Amino acid sequence: MPPAAAEPLTPERILETTEDVLRRYGPTKATVVDVARALGVSHGSVYRHFPSKSALREAVTDRWLAKSVDRLEEIASAPAEPAPSKLEAWLEALFDAKRHKAGDDPELFATYTVLLAENSGVVDQHLSALIDQLARIIGEGVEAGSLAAPDVRAAARAVFDATGRFHDPQYAADWQSPTIVAEFEAVTGLVIRGLRA
Repeated sequence: MPPAAAEPLTPERILETTEDVLRRYGPTKATVVDVARALGVSHGSVYRHFPSKSALREAVTDRWLAKSVDRLEEIASAPAEPAPSKLEAWLEALFDAKRHKAGDDPELFATYTVLLAENSGVVDQHLSALIDQLARIIGEGVEAGSLAAPDVRAAARAVFDATGRFHDPQYAADWQSPTIVAEFEAVTGLVIRGLRA
């Protein structure tokens, strides 16, 4: 017997339930009907908020990615922090967030890697937001004279690419290595020293 729909049906509630359904059934077997059943509503009720299965999966992916962007934005916007320290903290927070997502809930992380491949537009927006944050940090450092970069946006992209092993989901298996933190520190230290004015 499906649970009663005691709470109002909101997009946020649908997305939370969709995460649970994806975790339980995986991305290939989970359906909108499964989500509706878990919510105790008709699948038509879910479609009123999300017009298709792909729209629902895209929204779940966007929500998942947005969580890390919000935390990183706090670091990028910290007013008094010197840019090199802020850059180091930002890279560390990104790495920690990805490692926790992969290690704390491996089933859901595996599901999201499938969803990420389906939603390249969402992923492109996410990557652009991250590179924008890096560009702001590097730009602050250039303005303050603590970092040097003739093209701030290109430098931000280079930093993101150079540290990819520590945030790109394709490297998730590496993140359990006992030496990964030392490797991360070596790479980020080199990158930040290379940007110093």
